[in-house]
Amino acid sequence: MKYLAMIQARCGSTRLPNKVLKNLCGKPALQWMIERVQRSKLVDEVMVITSIKKENLPIMALCAQLGVRVGVGAEDDVLDRYYQTAKLLKPQYVIRLTADCPCFDAGLLDQAIQQLNPDTDYLAMMTESFADGLDLEIIKFSALETAWRQARHSFEREHVTQYILRRPEQFKLQNFESPIGYFGNHRWTVDEPEDFALVEAIYRYFIKEQDKECFGYQEILSYLQENPEIAKINQKYQRNEGLQKSIHEDKIVQ
Repeated sequence: MKYLAMIQARCGSTRLPNKVLKNLCGKPALQWMIERVQRSKLVDEVMVITSIKKENLPIMALCAQLGVRVGVGAEDDVLDRYYQTAKLLKPQYVIRLTADCPCFDAGLLDQAIQQLNPDTDYLAMMTESFADGLDLEIIKFSALETAWRQARHSFEREHVTQYILRRPEQFKLQNFESPIGYFGNHRWTVDEPEDFALVEAIYRYFIKEQDKECFGYQEILSYLQENPEIAKINQKYQRNEGLQKSIHEDKIVQ
């Protein structure tokens, strides 16, 4: 296996509980995310990884219904969760995605894979030129294994790729830049009630009004540019608040 896409999902969000299973125009948000990633022409398999907490059983049930494999691991050590699951399937590259991005565009993922240099250990949208919610990270399995063995800070274990991203002298990093110019001021992720309201408006327009399930990021951007009042719904929230909180609460782990 060359490319394994792993969608990180859990039910225990404090800001928007059960956000990944919220009904979004007739389907759970996680199901939309899975189906959108599965449109990739280059990924070998799409799976979900979650934690061992009982509250995540509905995620496992949904994946069973959809015929999608699930990896289960530690609640806080997400790096271990990724590594232990990937180790069983032996991919050359792991693609890290998160379930709170139901506007994800598989076309962008395929573009990123096509741009991936052979010596790259880690590719991501490092300059954040894309909307928050289109995020993707492509990690060489050997780099993931190194991070798993060496990362000692709690935020590096929780946020999976921070050990790699912060060591450009050790790993070959590659940026994936927006081909249509900067639109990183947009927020299409789902962390807060206002985020869900915005994404729901996007889905309602394309699914209900346009009868179109396969809509891409440029179509979303055009819709929001034509309807700026919708784009403003969640503008008060900052990008990467969860990461900043984890860094503030960082501790050394064994």
